[in-house]
Amino acid sequence: MTPEQHQEAAEKLFKAEETGEQCGLLSLAYPGMTQDDAYAVQKALIRQKLASGRKKIGWKIGLTSRAMQQALNITTPDSGVLLNDMAFENGSTVPAGRFIQPRVEAEIAFVMKSPLAGADCTREDVLAATDYVAPSLEILDTRILRADPDTGQARIITDTVSDNAANAGVVLGAGRHAVDAHDLRWVGAIAARNGTVEETGLGAGVLNDPVTSVLWLARRMAEYGQQIDAGDIVLSGSFIRPIECPPGTEIAADFGPFGSVSINFA
Repeated sequence: MTPEQHQEAAEKLFKAEETGEQCGLLSLAYPGMTQDDAYAVQKALIRQKLASGRKKIGWKIGLTSRAMQQALNITTPDSGVLLNDMAFENGSTVPAGRFIQPRVEAEIAFVMKSPLAGADCTREDVLAATDYVAPSLEILDTRILRADPDTGQARIITDTVSDNAANAGVVLGAGRHAVDAHDLRWVGAIAARNGTVEETGLGAGVLNDPVTSVLWLARRMAEYGQQIDAGDIVLSGSFIRPIECPPGTEIAADFGPFGSVSINFA
């Protein structure tokens, strides 16, 4: 893809979010689109959002579970950017029509106290740079059709990455913990929709350890001239399958001693 095509694709995604009408698969519109192209589209999209007055507050890491990687025939996670208009208060209600097809995942969030990046970054660097960890929910949305109506082709990784890794919102629970206060591999959540348990999982589902996920992101930053900044929220990846959230949905995730977090959809 050319830089002009990157910008063109980003404008399609920006318009889809603004209007609430999904655009077609970018992987079909731009045959041969690579993952580097997808991140270039994402960068152009975020640049446009920042120009409209939004501010970066962190990063999300996705596709960290083995099951999701196998489903998309990939071997590496993806990442997206968190912006200030994506932050929702714990227990609050998302206004009707805010998202197109929202879904929710349970994750462990890292909040950073110092910058982190570099190809030689280590696990110890991640631990030293973390201010605290907290229970969280990520709200996903898709500005791209899940499947092409004519061919039946489903979205692929380049579509998802371009669409800011399907990132739409973040909710932090009240719990605040030192990064070494819990074995994060064993921190789990029981996620319920309207009072019915839909999913359960453990932190080990995220690359065997959520810290490894943040380390992957820090190293990936070096390839794209980016870094995790002090104060950034880093969503380390979901350890449950996404829960569909049609209007009227109430989501509550119980992380046991780690805390709880909830969000409602009008």
